[in-house]
Amino acid sequence: MEKTLVLLKPDAVQRGLIGRILNRFEEKGLQIVGLKLRRFPLDVIREHYAVHRERPFYDNLVEFMTSGPVAAVCLEGKNAIGVTRTLMGPTQSAEAAPGTLRGDYGMSFSNNLVHGSDGPESAEKELALFFGEDGDLCEWTPAAQNWVYGIEER
Repeated sequence: MEKTLVLLKPDAVQRGLIGRILNRFEEKGLQIVGLKLRRFPLDVIREHYAVHRERPFYDNLVEFMTSGPVAAVCLEGKNAIGVTRTLMGPTQSAEAAPGTLRGDYGMSFSNNLVHGSDGPESAEKELALFFGEDGDLCEWTPAAQNWVYGIEER
């Protein structure tokens, strides 16, 4: 099964949306195998968003991501990266379709509720950054897993 990182940004946390957002991922059939709520250090946020360092919004993004608690979540499932990105919707919340997280709960480009890994390599790097090199994750099998995937998919 594939693992991915999802960050519930400070706006999602402050608006009390953690439960609703996690529920959407679980209802889809993804499994939570890691969950942390904390204010991540400035160096972690800078490293995470290093790809945007030269972009004009970088400083505001770093300030926003360190302005309050962030929920870091490791989700696991078949095509977890693609599924989470579909559920999140496009980065520009105002353009996101209803039924997506950003379409249902977002209005802003910068305060867009969630971040999700964009590929297997970034997921591996991001999970190590937010959950440690040893992968502080909890492997477990939900009782309902046999009802999420067909026999040939398990």
